[in-house]
Amino acid sequence: MALTAPPPNSEPPRAIPSGAGRGRTVPRAVPPAVHHVLFCVALPCLAVSAEHGQLTGEGIEGFYQSGRRLLSRCRLRIAGREPLSVQGRLVAADRARFLAVVRTPDDPGPDPEIHVERVRDADGTERITLHSSARRVRRFPVEISFGTDLAELAAIGAGRAGPGVPAAVHPAGLRWSAPGGGSAVVTASPGPHDTLASAGLLRWEVELGPGAAHTIELRIRSGRPVRPTGRTGGNPLPEAAAEGDDPRVGALFAASLGDLRGLLVRGPDGPADLHLAAGVPWRCGPPAAEALWAARMALPLGTRLAAGTLRTVARGQFTGRGRDFGRLPGPLRDAGPHLPPSCGGVEATLAFPVVLAEARRWGLPESELAELLPVAERCLHWLRAALDGGELLGEPGPTGPQRVETQAHAHRAALLGADLLDACGRPGADGWREWAGALRVRFAETFWIDDRAGGRPAAARLHDGRLLPYPSGSSAHLLDTGLLGEGRAAPGLLDRERTEQLAGVLGSPTLDSGWGLRGLGAREPGHNPFGHRAGAVRVHETAVAVAGLAMAGHEKEAVSLLRGVLDAAEAFGHRLPEMYAGERRTAGGAPVPHPAACRPAAVTAAAGIQLLTALVGVRPDAPGGTVALYPFRSAPLGAVRLSGLRVAGEPFSLRVSRLGLGMVEEAADGLQLGGGDG
Repeated sequence: MALTAPPPNSEPPRAIPSGAGRGRTVPRAVPPAVHHVLFCVALPCLAVSAEHGQLTGEGIEGFYQSGRRLLSRCRLRIAGREPLSVQGRLVAADRARFLAVVRTPDDPGPDPEIHVERVRDADGTERITLHSSARRVRRFPVEISFGTDLAELAAIGAGRAGPGVPAAVHPAGLRWSAPGGGSAVVTASPGPHDTLASAGLLRWEVELGPGAAHTIELRIRSGRPVRPTGRTGGNPLPEAAAEGDDPRVGALFAASLGDLRGLLVRGPDGPADLHLAAGVPWRCGPPAAEALWAARMALPLGTRLAAGTLRTVARGQFTGRGRDFGRLPGPLRDAGPHLPPSCGGVEATLAFPVVLAEARRWGLPESELAELLPVAERCLHWLRAALDGGELLGEPGPTGPQRVETQAHAHRAALLGADLLDACGRPGADGWREWAGALRVRFAETFWIDDRAGGRPAAARLHDGRLLPYPSGSSAHLLDTGLLGEGRAAPGLLDRERTEQLAGVLGSPTLDSGWGLRGLGAREPGHNPFGHRAGAVRVHETAVAVAGLAMAGHEKEAVSLLRGVLDAAEAFGHRLPEMYAGERRTAGGAPVPHPAACRPAAVTAAAGIQLLTALVGVRPDAPGGTVALYPFRSAPLGAVRLSGLRVAGEPFSLRVSRLGLGMVEEAADGLQLGGGDG
């Protein structure tokens, strides 16, 4: 599925980087608002609807397939009038249900006798069922008007949808064809009594007896074959579940798992060739860093998704001669008000060895490890070349800044890469551990800002040595050190004292909004509560902070952020967007949506899984035949049970009591409980 539209950032137009990150400022298309619509997702298919259920042709509404809008208008009229909407909601990641009533002059009193249920599926089907509560036979016309522009989603996002396409009669329906080659067909069962192509109208005469129902099923299709959706066959995600004293545990887990399934994209090489799209509607293009981070956070659901994602990303690795040898591709991304855009390819390159190493700990088969190891080695080769003998890693170019999160990613890649090299009998592990040690010293000398409050890490170091002193959510990545054998966390860039200081910064009102972790401190220059990296709450970064704080033993701060995200999830119907406004939480308030945020988004859905598995503290070592549990001691959500996870390729279930004690209920034969609680 092609890249569909510009990234959903709400900031003013920014400079397009050239060379050292400077360039001319060009206007950026403003994508339509999407926070108020319902997305049914089963990629490459989408159905986008307002809560009233009518497809009006406005904004982004419609049925989509492979990035093209097949249908933009689907308006229902019963007895000459539009139904009165009473409810519209998602019932699954790929389906929405709309309820409406019909008021007519024939109603004997104030209570409507006809109500309508519409069930809309991402795969291009819709069932419209009319129910009668009348005591007598009711007869009335039912009309549905259709229309489409056959526009690409990228054009819609840029405000260039184009004019409508005229309809033609098709057996039991209508069809549309555009000069550019796009086409669509809608068919109805039962077939209509009348078809008026010039108006795009299908019409039925319906008779409903007392208590009777009548269903019309619509099917929307393109005129060309489509690769099967990720949810059909070979699904790499198990039927896992969560439950607990707090009902939000099960709801968030189920919604997150459903969204991950909906975002699965199937590649050309068969059922195992699956990866996650970054987010709907704007980022369904080739996988990059987000797909890798999402696969990593979803490892408790098994290693098949990680293996498919790693293979897909590996296809784009640069293998020609030059400084780019070993780097993975990735787009430039906005980095907030104080830094030039960052290179997503750098992040993906540093993520690859980490995902592969941790997938091994969760039980990745040796054959897949052997297949992917050369790619990880080339990633490490690129890192060594990019360092050019130094310790700190900057963005490409002579004046590229050295970001705090990039140092954390590089340090983690070195240590977990060394772990991989050792495990596979490959040379170079000691050299990477030595470099990681040097980076720790250099980072401590150059990145830490001392102040009266105890200090904090800088957000970045500029090419001239100046530090950006602003507290940022990106510093949470310093606590994400990675997983080694026997359930041990890898060493981090910070010592114990500075880790404690960072925990205080992340848990302070400056960054903890009450709904999650802000990207930039609330009182800092350039703060924007809607800014993608300038103050909005980014859910996956909050999950990184929660897991890292818990692993470092700072449960109080972790619990505060966890509760904030769970409360926000409830307000969003447990389908969290990739980000929302970093407004300070107030009594009786609610999280404020970002108008252009992807929802669902892969890293956000995977973050829901990570938040709950961090709560129970699962740390596997499948090669060592052990799994450790380190649950939150305070049991902040009461008793919790997770079932159907995967460790060493087999089902894994556990529960944590109200006293914070963990117990394994189901595990692979021979897997021993080691470390943590038992």
